[in-house]
Amino acid sequence: MKRVIIGLSGGVDSSVAAYLLKQQGYEVIGLFMKNWHDDSVTISNECPWLDDSNDAMLVAEKLGIPFQTVDLSEQYKERIVDYMFNEYERGRTPNPDVLCNREIKFDVFMKIALELGADYVATGHYCRKGTIEKDGKNIYQLLAGVDENKDQSYFLCQLSQAQLAKSLFPIGELTKPEVRDIATKLNLVTAEKKDSQGLCFIGKVKLPDFLQQQLRPKEGVIVEVSKEEKIFNEAIPEFQSEEDKLKFLSKKIDYKIDDGQIVGKHQGAHYFTKGQRKGLAVGGTVEPLFVIDTDVNKNIIYTGQGKEHPGLLKKALFVTNEELHWVREDLALNVDETMQVKARIRYRQPLQKATLHKVDSGLYVEFEAYQSAITEGQFVAWYLEDELIGSGVIS
Repeated sequence: MKRVIIGLSGGVDSSVAAYLLKQQGYEVIGLFMKNWHDDSVTISNECPWLDDSNDAMLVAEKLGIPFQTVDLSEQYKERIVDYMFNEYERGRTPNPDVLCNREIKFDVFMKIALELGADYVATGHYCRKGTIEKDGKNIYQLLAGVDENKDQSYFLCQLSQAQLAKSLFPIGELTKPEVRDIATKLNLVTAEKKDSQGLCFIGKVKLPDFLQQQLRPKEGVIVEVSKEEKIFNEAIPEFQSEEDKLKFLSKKIDYKIDDGQIVGKHQGAHYFTKGQRKGLAVGGTVEPLFVIDTDVNKNIIYTGQGKEHPGLLKKALFVTNEELHWVREDLALNVDETMQVKARIRYRQPLQKATLHKVDSGLYVEFEAYQSAITEGQFVAWYLEDELIGSGVIS
């Protein structure tokens, strides 16, 4: 019997994943990751990790599998929380869920599991793993989950071949209703439990409240930039090369305070992200205001009216070599090579047609259609059919 250690989170997905592994004849051990216990930042006096670990323990009992808790809060603070503060301070918007998978679940947690003699680590993610043989060796594929509405392959876009080799995703072939159905039939305490919201593992915490722990509020101005402004109507230059064109398409507009008018105040540009609509507290506009950019150095938020504001729309983005990652290393592009793919710049965004262009300094992703709110610090992931083959941090 191969030994599998599953991350039991106290939710329905990992509960059913554990049950399925047991049915398949594995020796299953449940491990609950305690990643946060600074109660000063959860919004209410609820303590989500305590409830979750109790639920995980009850599920393990019901399934008759051994269970224990591991405290990873030190590593979580160091690798996720500090990174998040650092990124927000730089005016970028990190994705803690993607990082949490790369740094915690499939690194720290995986190492602990392997030390405990596990052959595999399993999670309740909605995605699948494929294996193909190429030049005599196994190559692992990260495939989208069957449930298109719940596919979570995007969150695993930073996994490596070594991590995939040791991973199992038991519920990838199921839909969410089927998973709930199994949990109900088994009478598991998690059957009706709502999906967790909020930061990966920190529980029910509002991001601004969390950021205010370290990033002090400071008052600044909100500037509204009109669609008619001349910065949006520049003549398109003649390009000497494809790379010049891509540079132009992906370039960030450098806004100045006199490009628009001051319409309000805010408590800190680093609490806001591109495309954000809530929290601006500015009324009286014909269409709602959206954040089109933030300047954390000068503490200014630039906004524009409506979802189609030209300040939100772009056709290309850039990923530096340092932040470029291939799940399928065998498909990595060489300089001057291109590839037709489908890509997404956020979780649950429908896949978009795009072309990858490899250059000396990194990789351009050029979309067929305009994309709204391409945000620095977020991840772009690209697919061939239903296989996620690479990703990178938008720079």
